[in-house]
Amino acid sequence: MKAVGLTRYLPIENPESLVDVVVEKPRAAGRDILVKVIAISVNPVDTKVRAPKDSVEEAPKILGWDVAGIVEESGPDCSLFRPGDEVFYAGSIARQGGNSEYHLVDERIVGRKPASLNFAEAAALPLTSITAWEALFTRMSISKDSGANQEKSLLIIGAAGGVGSIAIQLAKQAGLNVIGTASRSETVDWVKSMGADYTINHHEPLLPQLEAIGFSSVPYIFCLNALEKHWAGISEAISPQGVVCAIDDPDSPLNLKLLKQKSATFVWEFMFTRSLYETDDMIEQHLLLNQIADAVDHQKLKTTLAEVLGPISAENLRQAHKLLESNRTIGKVVLENFV
Repeated sequence: MKAVGLTRYLPIENPESLVDVVVEKPRAAGRDILVKVIAISVNPVDTKVRAPKDSVEEAPKILGWDVAGIVEESGPDCSLFRPGDEVFYAGSIARQGGNSEYHLVDERIVGRKPASLNFAEAAALPLTSITAWEALFTRMSISKDSGANQEKSLLIIGAAGGVGSIAIQLAKQAGLNVIGTASRSETVDWVKSMGADYTINHHEPLLPQLEAIGFSSVPYIFCLNALEKHWAGISEAISPQGVVCAIDDPDSPLNLKLLKQKSATFVWEFMFTRSLYETDDMIEQHLLLNQIADAVDHQKLKTTLAEVLGPISAENLRQAHKLLESNRTIGKVVLENFV
């Protein structure tokens, strides 16, 4: 089967950084389903895994952790899906990714594709939806009951990206006031179109901007990038006994003592944790993806697809990686179909 992979970890400008390959088509066993891949999306994790290092892979390593497709085959222990079902999911970072014609994935981390979306629109959603959902409702323990969140607010730092775009929508459904950071006119417009109540500029000090729009502090802060750069500002802006959640990796250790006087909580969100450790609650990702699909089909959530780059190929994936590494992407970049 066709796939896009790598054997060396190179700068994306190098044409050997991602290459077209042919690999053996896998077979489904256990609780795995084999999915015919129709569309994929690209995330920062792809660029981080592909980043230059000295390692060399004997067999091509396949990236890609956002897939929408059709079940081709189901393992003997499967009970959730059968051949012909349309699905979407983010996969496991411990296994080969989905940038291939067919892909094996444990059915417990797969959801039914929203019926109202095409495959490209659906492929934009899984990883970011899982990340945003787990961050808000699992890590930060925000109630999904909108009545419980009146007068509460959430600051999302880096709100125009894929995770931020979903987090805004989920937070608004939960009844929160949402403040999203954006620094360019096009990202401000995008954040507002997702439903944010206010926008501020993450290149300026956070607290004075929050105070200018009527917030002396915020009980929830979700930081999606540049955590180290924003840490002092986050520590100033978080409310006493508030919760800070982050997903990116700082270059140096954080000074958690800045949160001590406020008894504030700091938590990480890593959406691959359940699949990486095969936790007892792996199936929660199946359940939440189905809830995302229901919300989309009832027009309570919308896809964050921003651009389709064409068919799935090494050339187009290198272009997608370049876009993500520019740190100027809005929403999600998708590729669909092999040629």
